[in-house]
Amino acid sequence: MRRRLIPLALPLALAGLVLAGCAVTAQPTGTAQPTGTAQSTAASSVETIADVDSTIPEAAAELLAANADGTVVRDDEWSAADAATVTLGGTTATSDSAGVSVDGSTVTITAAGVYRLTGTLDGQVVVEAPDDAQVVLVLDGADIENVSGSAIQVVTADDVAIHLAAGSTNTVTAASSADAEASAAIYADSDLTVSGSGSLTVADTGNDGISATDDLAIIAGTITVEAADDALRGKDSLVVEDATLTLTAGGDALKSDQEEDAAQGYVWIAGGTIDATAADDGIDAWTDALITGGTVSLATEDDGIHSETALAIAGGDVTISRSYEAIESADIRIAGGAIRLTSSDDGVNASGNATSASGMGGGGMQDSGETVTISGGTLVVDAGGDGLDSNGTIEMTGGDVTVLGPTSQNNGALDSNGGIAVTAGTLVAIGSTGMAESPQESSAQGWLAATVSGSAGSTIQIQDADGTLLAEYTATKAFESVVFSSSDITEGESYTVSVDGTSTAVTAGVATAGGMGGGMGGRR
Repeated sequence: MRRRLIPLALPLALAGLVLAGCAVTAQPTGTAQPTGTAQSTAASSVETIADVDSTIPEAAAELLAANADGTVVRDDEWSAADAATVTLGGTTATSDSAGVSVDGSTVTITAAGVYRLTGTLDGQVVVEAPDDAQVVLVLDGADIENVSGSAIQVVTADDVAIHLAAGSTNTVTAASSADAEASAAIYADSDLTVSGSGSLTVADTGNDGISATDDLAIIAGTITVEAADDALRGKDSLVVEDATLTLTAGGDALKSDQEEDAAQGYVWIAGGTIDATAADDGIDAWTDALITGGTVSLATEDDGIHSETALAIAGGDVTISRSYEAIESADIRIAGGAIRLTSSDDGVNASGNATSASGMGGGGMQDSGETVTISGGTLVVDAGGDGLDSNGTIEMTGGDVTVLGPTSQNNGALDSNGGIAVTAGTLVAIGSTGMAESPQESSAQGWLAATVSGSAGSTIQIQDADGTLLAEYTATKAFESVVFSSSDITEGESYTVSVDGTSTAVTAGVATAGGMGGGMGGRR
């Protein structure tokens, strides 16, 4: 049964979303369907973005509303009591079900229904069911290995679920090829859901770990994936609702790459625990990358989180411990959560807008329309390049941001082409002086900038004219510049910035001399 893919932890009010002015139907939950029958989609009333639950910040809710429905098979849609048993026996298998055929070491599921797989198979499990079929594979102590292709392959079906039986340990091992029709250890030419409280270890020495050509939903389970290329890939969408994931990828760890539909190609982390190591990106979305919950730890050689269109973090706990650029998109929205970013180059990079002029890809000093918007959450950036970087604008209306910026002079803790506006929240940017940039003079909230130097371990204190301590920070690397904004700062008033007891007087709203920040920044 096709249902709006809504994490159980989120209110059902979120189900009433619309797709950019087009009607998107939402499905009721809680009604089990007869196993093995074709499922239909029943339309419900269409609601608008205004009906989205208020606990999800608008920055993310707006993107969710523009995305197409995902598909999920809930555990209440089928019954384990109806399961037909398939006993795997080395190079063959046995089953009494008319929906199962065995040809040597190949087990083929040909009908809708629930199938319990147990034992060891040196071969392949194939699902080749009617186009409207819902097939559930219950892995209950199953060990499936194929040395010459995918181990589980869905050729035809509507919706397929892999359920990890309670208390079970399961392994799926393959050597799929990038140019093969089925290029993953678990490959589905359909929608695919992974659920259950058991464990699953997936390894593919040739290509992807788990891949679906439609929607891939991970809603439960303890899952370990080691893949030569991408660990988890849902072409139309990839959603993690609740699971414990340990991912090691030679390519991207979590990926969605539907390029032909602007409402698909998204990755949504709504819950669960993710620990991912990737040779490319941690999360790679063709359209939107969204995090609204869960705990996410990423260590990558390229981007921590990358999306072509928009990237929103509105909840959860996100740590990117290693990356080239930590998060990158044309439209970056930080609206909640606890976020820690470490990068060898830019920490937050808004770039790649299609409106970029002169073939420069958004580079140079021209405002090419990209945006970084911070409205909530706690963000700590430790960057070897620019800390917060936008080829367009940076706007802060809330939250708590600490930027531990570069030591090199060709980058800045803050860098924009279109200007930095601060309305509310707390911002501190500690870095080098060569490209230092301050908020715009027109920013509604006061700010100050100081040319002061120190080293790793130095204590930075900010005091008002009466000597009241407003903020204190400990540097993690050498620095020469400090920019600070909070509700305690009033433009035109005097403040003191001290480093290890050595004080420098500054006037709020006056930028330091000699900086080369983005075009619309504060006075130099």
